[in-house]
Order: sequence, then C-alpha cells, then structure tokens
Amino acid sequence: MSSRPKITRRGFLKTSLAAMAAPAIIPATSLGKDGATAPSDRITMGLIGIGKQGEGHVRTLSRNADVQVLAICDVYKKFADLGIKYVTDAYASNKPDGKYRGVQGYVDYRELIARDDIDAVLIAVPDHQHAIVAILAARSGKDIYCEKPLSLTISEARATVNAVRNYGRVFQTGSQQRSSREFLIACQLVRNGYIGRIKEVFVGVGVSSQPCDLPGQPIPEGLDWDRWLGPAPYRPFNEVLRPNHNRSFPNWRAYRDYSGGAMTDFGAHHFDIAQWGLGMDDTGPVEVIPPDGKDAQYLTYRYANGIPMYRGGPPAVTFVGTEGEVYVDRGKLTTKPGYLAQMPFKVSDIHLYKSPGHHRDWINCIRSRNLPICDVEIGCRTASVCHIGNIACWLNRPLKWDPVKEVFPGDDEANRWLSRACREPYAL
Repeated sequence: MSSRPKITRRGFLKTSLAAMAAPAIIPATSLGKDGATAPSDRITMGLIGIGKQGEGHVRTLSRNADVQVLAICDVYKKFADLGIKYVTDAYASNKPDGKYRGVQGYVDYRELIARDDIDAVLIAVPDHQHAIVAILAARSGKDIYCEKPLSLTISEARATVNAVRNYGRVFQTGSQQRSSREFLIACQLVRNGYIGRIKEVFVGVGVSSQPCDLPGQPIPEGLDWDRWLGPAPYRPFNEVLRPNHNRSFPNWRAYRDYSGGAMTDFGAHHFDIAQWGLGMDDTGPVEVIPPDGKDAQYLTYRYANGIPMYRGGPPAVTFVGTEGEVYVDRGKLTTKPGYLAQMPFKVSDIHLYKSPGHHRDWINCIRSRNLPICDVEIGCRTASVCHIGNIACWLNRPLKWDPVKEVFPGDDEANRWLSRACREPYAL
C-alpha cells in the first residue's frame, strides 16, 4: 500500500479554499486577488517580549499584509494583553464584522516556539535572554529577528551564530540603523575613500553596567518574576527592574546580570556602523585600552591595520580621514567637505547592501533565503566589540583580543568574562 503524501500547512490552506463550494462566498482578496496576499502565502509569526521595543514591532508587523501574527508572549500579563489587543484590533478593522480572535497569548516562550504553524519569531526580551530564546527558536526551525545586542556575553553570541547556521535560519539583528539612508551613504563614502585614508573613528555611546545591589520588594501582580530572570542569578524583584513602556532607557540595563549598559545598548548601533564603514563585519579590533585619565583619554580600540576607534565625542559616529570627515547620526549626515553628502556615487564605486527597511528586509529574506542586512554574524561581531570594551573597563587594564579565535590571548582573568553561568532550567 502506498504511503499518503504529507500535506503542509500552506498546502492545506490552499486546498481548503479551493474546495469550498457554493453557497459560501469567498472574497477575492482572500484568494490573493486585487493585490492582496492570500492567507497561504503569509508568513506566520510569534512575538516574544512586548515591552517598549516590542510594542513598536507589534505595530509594524500588524500592518504588513504578507505577515500574520498568531501569537504574543510576555512574562508580564499587562504587556501580553496589550500586544494581543493591538493585533486583534488591527486585524479586526479589516474584517466585515469587525471581529478577530486569532491571536494566542503565552507566558512561556517555549510554548510559542514549539508551535508548528509559526514560521518566524521576533525576540524583544531583555538582553540577558536574547541568546537562549534565539537558539531555541533556531533549533525549532524558526526564522528570527532578535533585538540588539545579540547577547549578554561573547560566547553566547557565537553559540547563536552556530545555531542559526546549523539549522539554516534567516536571522536579522535589530541594529536597524543599517537600514537607514544616512548611515548607508556615510559608510559608502568611507569605504570608497572619499575622505581619504581613515585616521581615526569616534563613537559616542554611554557607560558600562554595574553589579546589582537593589533591595527586594513585592512582585507586581501579573509578572512572572522567575521567568523574567531566566538564566540570570536569582534575586528579589525591585521596582527599578520592572518592565515599563514609558522609559526610554529601561533601568535593568544599568545592571550587569541583564545588560552591558549603554555600551551594549547604543553601542550595538553605533559600533555597528563603525564596523560597517571600516569594512570589519567579519572581524574586530585586536586591542582595547580603558581610559586612564593620562595617556588614554577615551576607551580606545585598535584594529590590525592600525586604525584607532575611540568611545567619545557626541552620540554619533565620526569618521576622520586624511582628506575629510563624515559625521552621521539618526536623521543627520554632515561631511567635510560639505558637497560629499549630496554627491552621487559612481557605478564603479563600492555599493553597500541597500535595505528596503529593517523589518521588510527580514521578511523578504525569509522568502528568498538570502542573508539580511544585519545577519547574525554581523550582530555577533558588533556585540563582541561592545563586550570587550566593557571587560577592559571592568578589569581596568589594556587587553589584547584575537578576533579569529575570539579569546584574550594568554589572559585567563579576561577570558573568564567570555561566558557566564546560567541558572537552570534556562541554561543554553
């Protein structure tokens, strides 16, 4: 007896729609006509983490006609409910009866990831959970968008790359500045030598994180505190750590168990642009020197080609060359000489990847199986720049770095910072 062929979820949907008979009436848009996307062709998604960043992602993805958000997960019930309501309202507005009930809520991200009917996940949890959630998603065959920084440690960043490659997933790191025009132009100017040979780079970001010594307080209703901590050491809840939509800089980022501080927050944006402009996406610095108040005014990185990169200056990226400068920040590009900012590039110039938008680029690459503009390896390298700077500051001494082996050569004390112990059952 011959075996029956397997029917995929999309194949089932297409067959079911085609088999529907009169008197049922199917709108043409349900079949993908008139420019609409048929349900069988939509990428199904689950969103994990609906805090300040996650709320923005929910709003963006709910407006994409070729995406269907099926699930929302957050350890804080009020945030999960908020995400579910937004998606439900967005989809209900397109229904004739104004109703929609297709979004499932979760507290445990593992339950969401285990669903076979979800193609991709967007991860916007606190930094200390990025790697464990992303790796589990990759193992489960999901494509992934993960907020920056890629990880809390360098070893977790590399483990994430390995999982994504081993399971053939499409991964977009949330360093969205690469998808903005001003950063693309800035890096093309630098890469094509329009400001001459690069002498130095200034990256304006904030400081590192610190140990957490907050006293315990009662856990708010609806917050699963143990799951919020995840792999981090157990500690009592404190109001300062509470997820909050209204804070532009979540206070948990100040503490080392959850984040590398502003160094890994905006550093994952601006160091990323510095690496892109210098053509260092697959490597990194070979030395890092903390400020000492004397010879080293800034935290200083040095690449194998001798170019220094400083943590200092305004909150932006400044490339200084022998024949000019490029200053770039969100919505702002200034050059010396000034005409460079408006100069058309030649066909023979290096033309960097031009993204159609960070979410759209990810969605397109899920379909094409191409690497997106901020692939997981890029996220890993940028996170490593942030992390080695933090480690040099925490140890308060210069460090040598091997970007190939991803270790501090012959430095056991520094190498202990490459990984962390993870609390069960949240270990990688």
